[in-house]
Amino acid sequence: MFDPRSSLFVGSDVYRRAAFGRNHPLAIPRVETVADLATDLGWLDGRWYPSPIATRDLLTRFHDDAYVAALAKADSDGLVTADMRAAHGIGTMENPFFAGVFERASTSVGGSYEAARLAGEGRVVFHPAGGTHHGRRDRASGFCFFNDPVFAVLGFLDAGLTRVLYVDLDAHHGDGVEDAYAADPRVMTVSIHEEGRWPGTGALDDRREGRARNLPVPRGINDSEWRLLIDAAVVPIGEHFAPEAVVVTCGADPLKGDPLSSMNLSNLALWDAVEQVAALAPGTVVLGGGGYNPWTLARLWTGLWGRLAGFALPETLPAVSQARLAALDCDLVDDEDRDPDWLTTLADRPNSGAIRPRFHEIVATITAS
Repeated sequence: MFDPRSSLFVGSDVYRRAAFGRNHPLAIPRVETVADLATDLGWLDGRWYPSPIATRDLLTRFHDDAYVAALAKADSDGLVTADMRAAHGIGTMENPFFAGVFERASTSVGGSYEAARLAGEGRVVFHPAGGTHHGRRDRASGFCFFNDPVFAVLGFLDAGLTRVLYVDLDAHHGDGVEDAYAADPRVMTVSIHEEGRWPGTGALDDRREGRARNLPVPRGINDSEWRLLIDAAVVPIGEHFAPEAVVVTCGADPLKGDPLSSMNLSNLALWDAVEQVAALAPGTVVLGGGGYNPWTLARLWTGLWGRLAGFALPETLPAVSQARLAALDCDLVDDEDRDPDWLTTLADRPNSGAIRPRFHEIVATITAS
């Protein structure tokens, strides 16, 4: 088990700048709210680690040089050409151009790569701005310009490790990371995601070259069904692989109330899952990921940091934190769907329930040799 007293939080003020324009699912306060809530609670004193910005040399260890150059030029010129859009997916509705996009994406990569170095010293490192798991080698994809989880894994490999486990708990399949390491015997990828959800990959029988495990789940998954998958599939798979290090992407979109998924988890279930996976290796990097409800996201990642860092979670948030949450807004979440508890607490009520037969089938299939 990891020592929570050594956990670190990697962050940067770059995430306080406006991004993704207007009317985009990511145009909401995310990482900055988490940092502010953690500060309110006194949870960042001596734990904050400033994120470096990835160099061009580091970025091109995975990303195509022409793509890196195109994104840098678009940012410096303030203009995306038709050729850039066609070749690299920059400046679309999905991956909109905005001022500072190159620095923001490069900082995410730099933070994840550095997080692996820090975690290699035998600790858990939380980098909530990470988790851009859809980024492709030569183009932006799924709101992701670069793929920082690839670089978190790369950081461990550069340290000489030969067994790195990547676990993706986002509502969407971690396609970019799986593709990046499908042929690398040093890496195993495991992804739980909602079936039928974009990008439409990660089928139950998709094991790539034997080093991928995918658990697509039906709509409406509850905490009991989730815990079955973690306890009976993900943890045993991880134990068998015997990782020397772990990278976890913990998106907030599996939570009940997220507008871009139909999963119904409480944050309690996700917190427990991350702790169980982190316990599989001496060093772990925990990344953020998706999440489009600013209240449930802020509470998930703030509480997750509290758990990873060994702090007791308050039953009721202080007034300053409640005011921060009350000031948030989101066009994707209707007023009548906003739970009053989202403004006053960190922990959700458990969402336990019956376990549908399909989940036993998933466990049996995924654990079969």
